[in-house]
Amino acid sequence: MKQALSLPRQGGILRPALVVFAALSLVTGLAYPFLTTGIAAAVFPHEASGSLIRQGDKVVGSEWIGQSFSAPQYFWGRPSATSPMPYNGANSGGSNLGPRNPALAEAIQARIAALKAADPDNPTPVPVDLITASGSGLDPHISPAAAAYQAARVARVRNLPRDQVDALIEANTTKPWLGVLGDPVVNVLMLNLALDKLAPVK
Repeated sequence: MKQALSLPRQGGILRPALVVFAALSLVTGLAYPFLTTGIAAAVFPHEASGSLIRQGDKVVGSEWIGQSFSAPQYFWGRPSATSPMPYNGANSGGSNLGPRNPALAEAIQARIAALKAADPDNPTPVPVDLITASGSGLDPHISPAAAAYQAARVARVRNLPRDQVDALIEANTTKPWLGVLGDPVVNVLMLNLALDKLAPVK
């Protein structure tokens, strides 16, 4: 007489699965994030706290989020397409306008007109990063060419020698990593803060 095959109990798999699920949730959902955050805060405290820029006890911005400047005595950053206001960190994104979209062409022409109105005697072609928004809408940097385009205007409005303004641009330019990776960029907020320190706006 053949013996009946014993079937595994259905509840035998469920309990180990739940234990593994709970353990992995604790490890990957709590322990690992707390561990990596703690290490980052200990090793890179400035970066882990948002790379905040302070003046005294006041936070004036972050090294990684641009700010809107439109006064002629300041360097202007890349345009931002975030809404409802520029450089909105809670709504990062681009305009999503295609190259043939008339709205994009109108926006670029308006930006060129604003730059020309602020510095009508500047014969230099406008660098592309001063008239096109970045994909994130939060870009804090411009190219050295974009900074150089504005240097004469800033020097004139602030009554500063051009070579002093050029030196500030150079001091706030980040070089490519290892000399080859990436492009040189200028942090606009840091540059404008350095300007205010050198020649405060009256």
